[in-house]
Amino acid sequence: MRKLLSVAAAAFLMSGCVIGPDYFRPQVNAPQQWRTDYPDALNLADTRWWEQFQDPVLNDLIRSALDENKDLRIATARVEEFAGRLQSTNAPLFPQIGYQAGVGRQRVSEQSGPSDLPAGVDPTYSSYAGVLTASWELDVWGRIRRLTEASRADLLASEEGRRTVILTLVSTVASGYISLRGTDRQLEITRATAETYLQTLRLFELRYKGGVINEMQLAQVRSQYEQASARIPVLEQQVARLENALSVLLGRNPGPIPRGKAIDELVLGGVPAGLPSDLLERRPDILAAEQSLVSANARIGAARALYYPSISLTGFLGSTSTEFSDLFSGATKTWSFAGSLIGPIFDGGAIDGTVAQAEARQRSLLHAYQQTIQNAFREVDDALVDYRKSGESLAAQSRDVEALKTYARLANLRFEAGYSDYLEVLDAQRSLFTSQLNFTQSQALRFQSLVNIYKALGGGWVNEADKLTSSKPKLAEAAASAPKQ
Repeated sequence: MRKLLSVAAAAFLMSGCVIGPDYFRPQVNAPQQWRTDYPDALNLADTRWWEQFQDPVLNDLIRSALDENKDLRIATARVEEFAGRLQSTNAPLFPQIGYQAGVGRQRVSEQSGPSDLPAGVDPTYSSYAGVLTASWELDVWGRIRRLTEASRADLLASEEGRRTVILTLVSTVASGYISLRGTDRQLEITRATAETYLQTLRLFELRYKGGVINEMQLAQVRSQYEQASARIPVLEQQVARLENALSVLLGRNPGPIPRGKAIDELVLGGVPAGLPSDLLERRPDILAAEQSLVSANARIGAARALYYPSISLTGFLGSTSTEFSDLFSGATKTWSFAGSLIGPIFDGGAIDGTVAQAEARQRSLLHAYQQTIQNAFREVDDALVDYRKSGESLAAQSRDVEALKTYARLANLRFEAGYSDYLEVLDAQRSLFTSQLNFTQSQALRFQSLVNIYKALGGGWVNEADKLTSSKPKLAEAAASAPKQ
């Protein structure tokens, strides 16, 4: 017994040895600054930026989405799944203690063996047993600790995946709502324009009947009205689709979405500040990619540990008896302790293949991590450029709308005075109608480009949004229970 304990103590001291490479964050070649710089950028990356639009309805929609969205609930359940995996993977680091109890009744042959059963001996008897069992695989080479490290990284990656869902969900709801309000405004413009064209058509029908205009002029006016009317069902279809998409994001069946402020009334918030290097700690998808790399790195060590022998201790302590009343008497005690050492000699290259797979997986995830960072840099740069250029485009389109309003007013005056035919009026009205629709679309794109900046930069606002979710996985307890390398 003393020898066995000595072996266990020595193995425990040796357990500080961990096979395989330790993880170090790869070097990242980050740009020093963004292509488009905003000197007036504010430290808003850690705030609930959607509240800057000052639309209570949008705030309520985002809160509902964070509370009811099914993708977020799936992601939360997935985190809890990985927490359970971590607990199962970490368990073999500790002795496994169990129990076993049994009762049986049997009869032996009276004429078996070299001699018959003596007369008077009952061939039928009962058996009772109760034992405690114990087993412990000594993690001498750190295989279990590397697997635990990998499982812990998988858990953290799943949590960052959940945070990515939050980031995407809030941004998508905000963008969808802005698109909805923009389409609503386009529909209002189209209906108002169609109504104006209808009034003009009725007037021209009277003039045609009175012989003031010819049939060609009437057909031109009728065509203008029908073209505007044809846009209405298309925009109504877009509104319905946007409402249905938002409903699903809110965890509801397809249906109407409440409205708040019009697209003209929304307040354009400030641009958040942030350096390229900040993305490495802000973006949950980058953090998730890094944790996946940590997991793959740890699994290389677990695979290499298979080259070395595994040392296990097993034993049991209990009692067996043919009489239940004697089960725990001194004479019925039974015990056993044993140690085992199992290692490979020839396996046909199985372990080599396992190590090669782990190393290739690590290289693959390293490239994926680097690509995720590069895509993040691109998304932020694109969003910043879009925000600036959309502002310039919106200003130009605003001037275009004002100019076309003047053109339409003067063309109508010239027609009423008899200086020009109605073709000039038709051209002016058609151009104004198209410009108004384009201006409204650019308004929505302007707001959406700001949303995309917050989405691309990430930041502490994800934590603020997480506070609005209805359920959170018990990540901290599970991650803290596992030893770190």
